[in-house]
Amino acid sequence: MSLDQKFEKIFKKVDELKPQFIDVLAKAIEIPAVSSDESLRPMVVKKAHFLADQLKSLGFSDIQLRELGTQPPPVNDPKLQLPPVVLARYGNDPAKKTVLVYGHYDVQPAAKEDGWDSEPFTLVVDEEKQLLKGRGSTDDTGPLTGWLHVVRSHQEAGIEFPVNLITCFEGMEESGSLGLDDLIAVEADKYFKDVDTVCISDNYWLGTKKPVLTYGLRGCNYYQVTINGPHADLHSGVFGGIIAEPMIDLVQVMGTLVDSQGKIKIEGIEEMVAPVTEKEHEIYEKIDFSVEELNAASGSNTSLYKKKEDILMHRWRFPSLSIHGVEGAFAGQGAKTVIPAKVVGKFSIRTVPDIDSEKLTKIVVEHCEREFAKLNSPNTCKAELIHDGNYWVSDPFNASFTAAAKATKVVYGVEPDLTREGGSIPITLSFEEKLKTNVMLLPMGRGDDGAHSINEKLDISNFVNGIKIMSAYLHYYAESPEK
Repeated sequence: MSLDQKFEKIFKKVDELKPQFIDVLAKAIEIPAVSSDESLRPMVVKKAHFLADQLKSLGFSDIQLRELGTQPPPVNDPKLQLPPVVLARYGNDPAKKTVLVYGHYDVQPAAKEDGWDSEPFTLVVDEEKQLLKGRGSTDDTGPLTGWLHVVRSHQEAGIEFPVNLITCFEGMEESGSLGLDDLIAVEADKYFKDVDTVCISDNYWLGTKKPVLTYGLRGCNYYQVTINGPHADLHSGVFGGIIAEPMIDLVQVMGTLVDSQGKIKIEGIEEMVAPVTEKEHEIYEKIDFSVEELNAASGSNTSLYKKKEDILMHRWRFPSLSIHGVEGAFAGQGAKTVIPAKVVGKFSIRTVPDIDSEKLTKIVVEHCEREFAKLNSPNTCKAELIHDGNYWVSDPFNASFTAAAKATKVVYGVEPDLTREGGSIPITLSFEEKLKTNVMLLPMGRGDDGAHSINEKLDISNFVNGIKIMSAYLHYYAESPEK
């Protein structure tokens, strides 16, 4: 049987089973698996067991709910346990390639009073707009369950599964993937030892019209600057103008980090950035994107760039510095004339090749200390790294990407754009380095899905076609010469 004939049978079965696939998604979304809320930790664990039951019903073997131990501080409950990682196998044929698929079953917090049109943990099937709306629909419960539907579609179509499949579904992605890095290291030569490639479906199309494959992510170094002054908050009517105010010092230090055009003002960062190659320029020129799409996504006309290539390179290829907020300062409604005794400014730098994290932190800390010293303030200043995650770049023309590109062409009739992303998925690099294999990001949803926002959605067509692409990808990768 030819691949086209196999695809015809599998795709037909995906269409037939669509209502059942949506029902599975609805049951999964009903479980409020918010990893950042300690009170909902039992729900996160419940969702892991739900997935394990689904895997068992599909004939997966060696299903394990791997415990990761106690969650490290800061936590309210010092005995709080991390949710398990769901490991499972489908097939164990040494003659076939082995593909590890990663997804996360935890979700961001959500409540109707946040501005949702409906209850966020009740899946709304909007037939008129052809949307699936609910927390986790696109990030990442929809894509994760898509892999289960790939298996069922093959079973019911009577088509032999082309590869050995290993699942790695975690429940802490939205809270830093705590514990997963260590698990990957431990299982690299055990559960994961025969993995040929890793596929992650936890990102999105660039826009709303054209499918993409993602081969790069920026890293993220998160910093804070703490200014300490008086021993307690003070009344500005009594002390204003006669003491050094921490907030005034902080504003001045933070003002030296980046300008209003997005240019980082810290010396030494730009020099670490790898030059853009001619081949990279060609990739950006081919991508279907416009400033209008950026404006639609941001809900404003505040783009710093007009050319497509400039927008995308500054989004993916060049570093950026964003200021996120101030801890300790008055932030409520109304007027409060307090002088805060201690303020903590938060900012992050998105990193790209060839920025070295350790060198970057040294440069940032020294810059903040130098700028504070210029103020001649009696207050104290401390700049420090809170956490970091490295950037990741893969070869968009290797066997895995080539297979996914062919699959996309079969399903959508177009070549996918090759994109990078400005955000970070640190676990991508962990898989690549510890398993010594390549990783590909295969997005299911669109750029306007509203992941992490209110009214998160997944287009029904993306859900269905995503399952078809996943299926075809496995067949094309199975036939590739790479091993």
